[in-house]
Amino acid sequence: MNIIPKLTKTIIIALTVCVMPVKSHAQYLKGVVQEEKKGGEAQPLEGVSVQWLGTGIGTFTDSAGFFSLKRKSGADRLVVRHVGYRPDTLQIHDTTRFVHLMLQAGQTLHAVRIVSTKEGSYISGKLIQTQVITTEGLRRAACCNLAESFETTAAVDVSYSDAVSGAKQIQMLGLAGKYSQIMLENTPYVRGLSNIFGLMYIPGPWMENISISKGTASVTNGYESVTGQIDVEYKKPETSQEELFVNLFVNSMLKSEANANIRMQLGEKTSDMLLLHVENQPKMFDHNHDGFTEVPTGTQFNILNRIDYHPTKNWEGRAMVSFLSNSRTGGQMGFKRQMKNEGALYGIGIDHRQLNLITKNGFMLKGEHESIGTIISLTHHDYNAFYGYRNYDAEQWSGYANIIYENFMDKSERHKLNTGLSFQLDDMEELWGSTTHNQTEVVPGAFLQYSFIPNKKFVLMTGLRADYHNLHGLKWTPRLHMKWQAAENTAIRCTFGKGFQTAHPYMENTAFMASSRDFVVEEELDMEEAVNTGGSLTQTFKIRGNESTFSIDYYYTNFINQVIADADRSPYAVYFHNLKGKSYSHAVQSTLTLVPVRRLELLLAYRYNHVMETTNGILQEKAMSSPHKAIFNIHYATKFEKWKFDFTTQWNSSARLPDATLLPETLRYPEHAPSYFLLNAQVSRQFKHFEWYLGAENITNYTQANPIVDAANPFGPFFDASIVYAPLTGRMFYAGCRYILKHNTENKGNHQH
Repeated sequence: MNIIPKLTKTIIIALTVCVMPVKSHAQYLKGVVQEEKKGGEAQPLEGVSVQWLGTGIGTFTDSAGFFSLKRKSGADRLVVRHVGYRPDTLQIHDTTRFVHLMLQAGQTLHAVRIVSTKEGSYISGKLIQTQVITTEGLRRAACCNLAESFETTAAVDVSYSDAVSGAKQIQMLGLAGKYSQIMLENTPYVRGLSNIFGLMYIPGPWMENISISKGTASVTNGYESVTGQIDVEYKKPETSQEELFVNLFVNSMLKSEANANIRMQLGEKTSDMLLLHVENQPKMFDHNHDGFTEVPTGTQFNILNRIDYHPTKNWEGRAMVSFLSNSRTGGQMGFKRQMKNEGALYGIGIDHRQLNLITKNGFMLKGEHESIGTIISLTHHDYNAFYGYRNYDAEQWSGYANIIYENFMDKSERHKLNTGLSFQLDDMEELWGSTTHNQTEVVPGAFLQYSFIPNKKFVLMTGLRADYHNLHGLKWTPRLHMKWQAAENTAIRCTFGKGFQTAHPYMENTAFMASSRDFVVEEELDMEEAVNTGGSLTQTFKIRGNESTFSIDYYYTNFINQVIADADRSPYAVYFHNLKGKSYSHAVQSTLTLVPVRRLELLLAYRYNHVMETTNGILQEKAMSSPHKAIFNIHYATKFEKWKFDFTTQWNSSARLPDATLLPETLRYPEHAPSYFLLNAQVSRQFKHFEWYLGAENITNYTQANPIVDAANPFGPFFDASIVYAPLTGRMFYAGCRYILKHNTENKGNHQH
């Protein structure tokens, strides 16, 4: 089937239909200002002045209290003035698109509260196409961790990696999550051993927002991004208005969680935030009655402390140190750790400890826009696990450093230069069964990036990296990004770039450890290399004065070399070898966000992935990758957002399964998995300091039938728990409570944004 003409036709039709001349969604900050009377009644305030600090850009609220203020690049502080109130300056983030300002009668303006940001997600105005999931969006579902934060986006697919460990994995553009760069505040974070459970190690209550971009990233961030980048922003003591945040959660499978964020002002120029997370799963559950628990028992504990500091006018920095401990036990019902070598029951046990330190510093130089930024990160992993009789023990030390110089090359600010040096060190020791795999990677690099900005409508950014890998030699990474604001409401983006990855067959494929398959590395594995190219269109329009958004994008990824994990050749082993043939991905996604009336938001998304790779000598559809996915989400909030309601449904199409013809006939599974629907819902009630929420996931109770091959003989040659394509757990209810205590200072007031 020739897919390219069909994709091209789809994109042309979408571009033709959706170009409409209306105002840009990303160019304006909108809001409403009201006065809270005694008894809680709110009345609109007319004539309130709102203005960007240090600029002449401002406006006044109308008779209904509404305002629309054009954004200015670099302006993030909003000055609010009204007769009878003292002027105040509010911090407004890039993620804020709508603010609800509530003034209390008889009080000075520094008592103003920003009580809503309205949007759950939006498409950023950045050069690289980026979807931002806001704090509000994260609270519209359980979102216990990063893995559960993509419920309403089609850009990221999340699934269980196997049927016994509880680990989750992602895909972007139809390809494995390792080809996506997962960052923590612009620092490489989920990589190496943290790929196994890393998505579940980032608690939802710690996150301020998530930025999801497709295609290769900027060369300043390294060479590893192929299909996209996920950048997580944690809450920051410098800007957070939460003095104390507590979140308690429990679900119908008895899993419980507790989170606490504590902010402290250590001085005029230094602030601190302590983030705590603990979760516990005390009991096993066997939903499909195959004798295995789908929910491993165990405990996870995370602690992070961060300091934001401004020693001088020209120096600012942040430092974070974190520790994590994760322990879980699974396998057959009734299994306990002390039964490991008895052979009566099959079990797994996993213990992982992770220590991480990140420091970031920025220094303003003499030039108006001249600066130097530094990032240093150190990480240690200690990972010990067993799967039946086989052990997997691993240790990893990683170090990362990046120094970036930035400046405009001319006074008109049309030519921008970023250049710098980077260094990556990874020292890994692995023992799987009787196989030892030790590897040390040392990669110094340099990069140069040039941006051409002739006007506000067009930006072209080109970049080139040179990295010398001690095992694979010199690697060149060219990348190009372009954005054209074709109309005030229409943005077109294009991207091209190359990315590289070092393959780690054991730590990247722990799902196959939950089986009787042998790991067979057939040859020396080369570095993975791929070229990604694509583009997108973003269109905004109004419905009854409410801004809505349509976007469509297409990306093509072609592998020059890929390390194939071939599970099609035999049910007895997984074979690792360099690509012998073709491997590529075509990915199309379309998203429509409608706001027909205030406080009602509808989201419809569809994505199609056509992913082909050569396994068992045949170019065929990638196994365990659903080509089609559709999402519908509805969000409604009552006045003042006291009540909020969310409903989401997902449809996932049929997917090819690994070849099962060599299995005994009684153990064979179908060639393709069936399609299925998922339904989730949540309702929340907000009070002054509390918010209660209640929800349900997988309401239709759909689960995969027989996810484990030969579950009755877990020590036999055909046992395989890696063939997972659908949910393992059935209908699940949950409830939780958030307590938020905001601080009230002379400079910042009592704000929420």
